[in-house]
Amino acid sequence: MRRLLPGIILLLNAAVALADYFPPRHEWQTQTPQAAGFDAGRLAEAVRYARSQAVTEPHDIHQVLLDSYTGREPNYRVLGPTAPRESDSGLVIRGGYVVASWGDTKRVDMTFSAVKSYLSTVAGLALADGLIAGVHDPVAGYVTDGKFSSEHNQPISWHHLLQQTSDWQGSLWDIPDWADRPVGDTLEQQMNRELHAPGSHYKYNDVRVNLLAYALLQVWREPLPQVLKRRIMDPIGASGTWRWHGYENSWVDLDGYRMQSVSGGGHFGGGMFISAEDHARFGLLFLRKGSWQGQQLFPADWVEQIVQPTEVRPDYGYMWWLNTGQERIPAAPESAYYAAGFGGNYVYVDNDNDLVIVLRWIPDIASVVEKFLQAIDD
Repeated sequence: MRRLLPGIILLLNAAVALADYFPPRHEWQTQTPQAAGFDAGRLAEAVRYARSQAVTEPHDIHQVLLDSYTGREPNYRVLGPTAPRESDSGLVIRGGYVVASWGDTKRVDMTFSAVKSYLSTVAGLALADGLIAGVHDPVAGYVTDGKFSSEHNQPISWHHLLQQTSDWQGSLWDIPDWADRPVGDTLEQQMNRELHAPGSHYKYNDVRVNLLAYALLQVWREPLPQVLKRRIMDPIGASGTWRWHGYENSWVDLDGYRMQSVSGGGHFGGGMFISAEDHARFGLLFLRKGSWQGQQLFPADWVEQIVQPTEVRPDYGYMWWLNTGQERIPAAPESAYYAAGFGGNYVYVDNDNDLVIVLRWIPDIASVVEKFLQAIDD
């Protein structure tokens, strides 16, 4: 028996080494570039290149929003909180370990539309729990306050909202759907836009994304940040620094409680304020198909659902961007996908290379990811 013990110990150590690494709360182990299969020189050059592509000025995001959308969108105003844009930061995770990092990875920043990928995750949890019977169910069966009662809106399903193909018509939080990225040269043309059957037309539209958040609030009957914290962020060891905001006018009374319906982006302010490290944990959870230290936080097949290309927009899934045809990131595998937000906020997930890359304030994801992939040496 004593002769067998050293061999058993070696086998156990090998099994641990081969197991997926999950960082515990408040700490994250690193690996050398060589141990993670990178060329150290090329990896360092990739980090330098990424930082050279950063855009961190002007710092005042509130003013950036006003300058970007006032005049382009009727009655545009900032309704949610904003935070200044400071220096860039980023992380490269391989095998679950930190292989490279730069900047202040613990700093909490606005993340704009990258929060849409968190929002779709909350929808996935509602499906897993049976709160929503199926993605093709009409939302009108769950939200009965009139927002889906018109002839045009009645057929809209959760699937349409998740793919941004609902073409929902109406106003939410005093913003008409047509006023967000309006189509047409005149106000009359914008207000009397062409209507499209749900599922037949894609449009990136934060009013309708906020509608999904509102609809999910009706289903969960509790604030979505609480759901996300309990079901995802706490189990993966995220910090307590992230916040998910709505607007000053997006408060509702539900079951006798005052709750804020959160926003699915920062177009009007608000949205997710989060650190690069917490983003990376979220990305690693998807890399591991919802599994974290032996616990399945959402069904593994949810990852397969979110990466199904939208028929009318093949590079978009359930609020994740896809690399269909390797068009968006030519150097990356077609199976790669990522969350993306204004200003260069990205969470890149690459199963083929066991890789998560988080970028803050670095707009050119395609060239930066290419540099990191070129640094892989195995």
